[in-house]
Amino acid sequence: MKHKVIEIEQSNAHSIFTTKFTSEISNAKSIVISSATGVLQSYYSKFAEHFCALGFTVYTFDYSGIGLSHGKTVKNNTSNLYDWASNQASVLSFAKTENPEHKITLITHSIGGQLIAFNKNIKIVDSIITVASQSGYWNIFDGLEKVKMFLFWNAVIPIATSIYGYFPARKLKLFENIPKKVAYQWRNWGNKKDYFLSQAKKGDLYLESVTCPVLVLSFPNDRFAPKKTVDWLANIFTNAKVDRQHIEPKALNIPDIGHFGFFRERFDTSLWKMTESWIEEKPIS
Repeated sequence: MKHKVIEIEQSNAHSIFTTKFTSEISNAKSIVISSATGVLQSYYSKFAEHFCALGFTVYTFDYSGIGLSHGKTVKNNTSNLYDWASNQASVLSFAKTENPEHKITLITHSIGGQLIAFNKNIKIVDSIITVASQSGYWNIFDGLEKVKMFLFWNAVIPIATSIYGYFPARKLKLFENIPKKVAYQWRNWGNKKDYFLSQAKKGDLYLESVTCPVLVLSFPNDRFAPKKTVDWLANIFTNAKVDRQHIEPKALNIPDIGHFGFFRERFDTSLWKMTESWIEEKPIS
């Protein structure tokens, strides 16, 4: 197994960097992993290495303004969420160009699944797995989490971003800092009932192009992506063959998963094995 970091130039002059994991014996399949908001691609390294050892060629990447794709300074980064969707599309195109004969699975985490809607190259993929990808509309949450989401969109993001010129998530011990335009656009989505659909122009959306099998996963006790927020995203893939699964840890005799657990190595013989089987078998015809 080997891996290397590759720069992919973007139309907005903010290059992104992808890490390619290559197996000595290929199974003619590729995986592209699209991260959660402000989560470094290194978080997915163990997951990538696991699937690389099975023969997959795997690509992880950092969105513009994050991690290896940080650039000179996040404060001067002009990227928005449409640009992040373009980042996702660019890595898919790169993966297909490198191995045109490979079947490609796009695995998304949280916002990565939302960016699918704006991915002009989504037809490239042969299957999609969304992990805790959801609507962030504050009023779809329940109880205290509803209050927290409202305050996050309408107090934390606007106040902190106006002070620093970017969203200083690291100072708040949340995730990596993100560019200003990303933060404000994300906030606007979170305040709308139809989330990103409320502001997207028809020409910006590629949802009709999602026709491949889609596995949509959610987990109990995920305060960032409770079941009904994930249901919302699953329901917008109207042309796709959606396999909707809400995973109960007790049924698999595994510990709680939460929002970030799926990609942790302790699930290599359970959730990761299930993922491999789904990719190989494509249970939906």
